[in-house]
Amino acid sequence: KKHLDTLLMYTEEPNISIPHMADYLIVRVNHTTWIVVFKSLVTIHHLMNFGNERFIQYFASQSSPINLGDFIDKTAYGMSNFVRRYSKYINEKVHSYRATAFDFCRIKRGKDGVLRTMSTDKLLHTLPILGRQLDSLLAFDAKFSELTNGIINCAFLLLFKDSIRLFACYNEGIINLLERYFDLNKKTCKDALDQYKGFLQRMGSIGKFLKTAEDVGIDKGEIPDLASAPSSLLEALESHLASLENQKVKRLPNQQSVTSP
Repeated sequence: KKHLDTLLMYTEEPNISIPHMADYLIVRVNHTTWIVVFKSLVTIHHLMNFGNERFIQYFASQSSPINLGDFIDKTAYGMSNFVRRYSKYINEKVHSYRATAFDFCRIKRGKDGVLRTMSTDKLLHTLPILGRQLDSLLAFDAKFSELTNGIINCAFLLLFKDSIRLFACYNEGIINLLERYFDLNKKTCKDALDQYKGFLQRMGSIGKFLKTAEDVGIDKGEIPDLASAPSSLLEALESHLASLENQKVKRLPNQQSVTSP
């Protein structure tokens, strides 16, 4: 903790080179021992979340600063798997920043938030990016029994904090999209419905992730309630698109939905 606090302070110092600091951590990430790599990834993630924005900006300016898709430490195959999953999420976080010029986990939320007020065209560009980042986070897939490992637990806590912020942004973006849905043209309406269905499909995985967070002792007050909207909402959206396309639509089973906070 003291080490991380010092590095956080360094990211705010004008005389400290962010590229030099980041490059040092990238060297550590390319170590052959899982524990060195994992700790370096946790440090990078922490600095992206709480340090100066210049830190993630530097990573976004590099083509592929973290490339651990084939990482294997033959002394710890299980931990090597977690290293690969965790590095994939951090890469996706960097990709999201590169594609949108902001960090979903640090942007303004609420009724005047970035995704709540974003234009429809920009939403339809941004929501798939957010969805991919959320998918890579959920793919970390640590079980309760595995979170007794201190390093995995540190990564999971950072991922949990990201998941809450990502879900809040996702929720607000979908609400924004649905509020405009019935005024959209046919093509845009279809794209918006696809985004809503993608949101629904992710809710089950988000729920499992949050249940694991609850099981490891995270306060229930920090965990959002994934309330369900009536199935009639999806039916109304599909019926409206069908009326635009002048064709019948298949009825889909009930799915969990978004509700405004």
